[in-house]
Amino acid sequence: VVDAVVVVLVVVLVVVLVVVVVLGVVDVVVVVLVVVLGVVDVVVVVLVVVLGVVLVVVVVLGVVDVIVVVLVVVLGVVDVVVVVLVVVLGVVDAVVVVLVVVLVVVLVVVLVVVVVLGVVDVVVVVLVVVLVVVVVLGVVDVLVVVLVVVLVVVVVLGVVD
Repeated sequence: VVDAVVVVLVVVLVVVLVVVVVLGVVDVVVVVLVVVLGVVDVVVVVLVVVLGVVLVVVVVLGVVDVIVVVLVVVLGVVDVVVVVLVVVLGVVDAVVVVLVVVLVVVLVVVLVVVVVLGVVDVVVVVLVVVLVVVVVLGVVDVLVVVLVVVLVVVVVLGVVD
């Protein structure tokens, strides 16, 4: 009798292992829950668990932090920063802030490059880049791009700035 029980248990365990390997743990749990509880009850249990997790996250992080996390996941960090800047400062001021940040980053990069390469090498690199841009775009296109950038900066910042 004991041997028969052991054989049955081993067969059951092997079947369970095969089912788990083939379907995966989550699928087996879902199948067992559906068989035991029924479809509607499983949906209710899942909803209650999900809502419970959401409630715990909201309580731990707070509503604002959850909204920020959702926005960052949906939009991305840069887009959220831009949206916050536009909402807080307005469009023109946000553009000015972004331009200033970009200018500061460019200046820092230029300073680092100058320190690392030296002034002569930087001048040579700039001349090569300008030559490549002029060859690729053409002289007229480069002048048009420069004029458009200058016009945008003058319109946004103003002549005095």
